[in-house]
Amino acid sequence: MSDPLLKQEHGSAAFTETAPMPVIFIGHGSPMNAIEENEFSNAWISLGERLPKPRAILCISAHWETKGAQLTANDHPKTIHDFYGFPQKLYMQRYPAPGSPELTDFIIQQMNTRQIEKSNEWGLDHGTWSVLKYIYPQADIPVVQFSIDRYKNAEWHYEMGTMLSFLRKRGVLVIGSGNMIHNLRMIHIPGEDFNAEHGYDWANELNTIFKQKIEGNDIQSLIAYKTLHKEVHYAIPTAEHYLPLLYVLGMRSGSDRVTIFNDKVIAGSLSMTSVLLEDENGKV
Repeated sequence: MSDPLLKQEHGSAAFTETAPMPVIFIGHGSPMNAIEENEFSNAWISLGERLPKPRAILCISAHWETKGAQLTANDHPKTIHDFYGFPQKLYMQRYPAPGSPELTDFIIQQMNTRQIEKSNEWGLDHGTWSVLKYIYPQADIPVVQFSIDRYKNAEWHYEMGTMLSFLRKRGVLVIGSGNMIHNLRMIHIPGEDFNAEHGYDWANELNTIFKQKIEGNDIQSLIAYKTLHKEVHYAIPTAEHYLPLLYVLGMRSGSDRVTIFNDKVIAGSLSMTSVLLEDENGKV
């Protein structure tokens, strides 16, 4: 079904201009957040209550890595359960939001200097649906996923974010979903509560550094993240959970207000720290 807020012009779908939408980086953490009531899922519910309802959603999830950039193009993206060893209740979760081939085509048209492929194979992985089920529980907003090209460097991903920033004034909510600090091999849970605050010294230090750099808009340091700390290789052993942050920061405007939320390191080596950027001059 076509998005009713789109209008056809010269045979192609065009989004009308809107006031600037927010852009968000969400630390999504464990898939169990999708079926638990906890401080993180409650914060996502609160986020949905304050956000404007977008025309569509574009999500850059850590859990879709490809060779070359891709966009989902299906009308009805499937709910992907890309994990194992969890309770059956988690595998029964569905997020039946429609897709938006119109948004996919619009992005490809606007980004004609970059080669982007369409995908009808992927759907919505848990980096997307596990948070959207709380933010927009009605699942009535079209959702498109943008893949992470594993063969490109951090600067390329940041630049891709800057190129996608036009979406903010087209009624599209952009969400980057990952974790600034993500090392599953080093996870340590001192008690029974996975979400209890607990971080290695280097994790807590880096969480503070990331926040300082984000609030200070020190983009070059965040792009060159490998030089931020002598133990950053523990925090980011692979880049896929960090890179969605760079997309979001690439869409930042000079009038954005920065709000840090879910600011917590858990399980030793997992940061749930999240970032909301809102244009203070825009009325939504």
